[in-house]
Amino acid sequence: MDWTRTQAVIRRSVPPAPRRRTTLAAVLAGVLTVGILVGASNARGETAGPSRAECPADLKDKAACYAGRDSNGAYYAIAVPDDWNGSLVVHAHGGPDLGAGSDPARSPDDLRRWSVMVKEGYAWAGSSYRRGGYGTRMAAADVESVRRLFVEEFGTPRRTYVHGQSWGGNVAAKVVETYGRRPGAYDGALLTNGVLAGGSRGYDYRVDLRVVYQYYCGNHPRPTEPQYPLWQGLRADSTMTTADLRARLQECTGYASPPRERTALQQRNLDDILAVTKIPERTLESHLRWSTFTFRDIVHHRLGGRNPFGNQGVRYSGSHDDKALNAGVERFAPDPTAVRDLSYDSDLTGEVSIPVLTLHAIDDPTVFVEHQAAYRDTLRGADRDENLVQTFTREREHSVLSDAESATSMAALDSWVRTGERPTVRSIQASCATFDLTYGTGCFYDPEYRPSPYASRVEPRPGRLRWPAMTQAQERAWGRIAGVGIAP
Repeated sequence: MDWTRTQAVIRRSVPPAPRRRTTLAAVLAGVLTVGILVGASNARGETAGPSRAECPADLKDKAACYAGRDSNGAYYAIAVPDDWNGSLVVHAHGGPDLGAGSDPARSPDDLRRWSVMVKEGYAWAGSSYRRGGYGTRMAAADVESVRRLFVEEFGTPRRTYVHGQSWGGNVAAKVVETYGRRPGAYDGALLTNGVLAGGSRGYDYRVDLRVVYQYYCGNHPRPTEPQYPLWQGLRADSTMTTADLRARLQECTGYASPPRERTALQQRNLDDILAVTKIPERTLESHLRWSTFTFRDIVHHRLGGRNPFGNQGVRYSGSHDDKALNAGVERFAPDPTAVRDLSYDSDLTGEVSIPVLTLHAIDDPTVFVEHQAAYRDTLRGADRDENLVQTFTREREHSVLSDAESATSMAALDSWVRTGERPTVRSIQASCATFDLTYGTGCFYDPEYRPSPYASRVEPRPGRLRWPAMTQAQERAWGRIAGVGIAP
């Protein structure tokens, strides 16, 4: 099947929306290559239609770019290529960012990073989400909001695809389950390096890191500082910065120093932490940061101080003295209502009715490739795995994958949706070489690779081996509880 053949191109000018206001004058500085125009009404929290904005450098003279703020306060960016193929990609970004409000710089930056979609002829729309902090359903609603806004302003696309990267993969998967069953809303999904184990299980390895780190290092918190249960990540009123955290990690492990400059104790601490948690050394600091600051956001800001995490019954192994580690590591059990709310917000039921294609780097050091095994088992548990094709590449990064592979993935997904013919991993791999003639970023597919079960990488909690983590029946039952989940 030749997915590289150019489809009939729709040349479409984008008329100004009748609602577009003319009072947009303020320029938000520091938004990379994009100058976003917003009016005085936006400063008051009101909204206006999209205004013209400067495109990223590699899209100049190739697309018309727009920016604005939706009715929930989420900033967004839109690009419509001059040679629009009639279809739309709606992007869900990763994170979550932890700022209080919507970040006007986020969507323009995502447009720059994923400009390959626009170069391939797709219109692109991305939301910065209405606030920072955790909230998968909230973010999914903001993704849906920018899709509707695009339709209202520019017309109904021929086909609409949702794309999610990293935590945005969880968001996009939630979009698929929540909005994908509506006719004409979404036709397919591309999930790249996605957090697809959901929130109630997808962060267990960071729970393990938090307690294992403290067992060996004892400096987060220090004995002289106010104590708190480690499931909080950090005290709500702590003034610790990321620089402070890095200094403590360096103090204990010497991770930023060449091995020859580490003390024997630092090296042993580092070896034990990495062996037990299976976290790559090059992303140890970032994982500790997430298990500190993101956990604080989840616990204190989203769940009212309740604990959604637990490690009772977990047997840690791989250290120089597993017996001492398991006897001394901090243990705790989760609050069932906190688990319910986190699960309802971010776990996946597998009830997927549209084609979903995934792309994941085998050596992703941030979102382990075993997340794909969890997603595979989730769809199998719902008898929907016929709607899933998973591809894997021999890449080692999380945030940046080959543009040639991204273009290949979109073409394969589009063909699947148009023809109803499910692609194979080998047919996708074979198509990549043609796209690489344009992008020159390489094709690294491994068609033989299959990820091991999630529990092979992340220590399973007792009774939590079956997928999906939240069934559709549970979702319906929980949805009838007032205040369930995480508030927008």
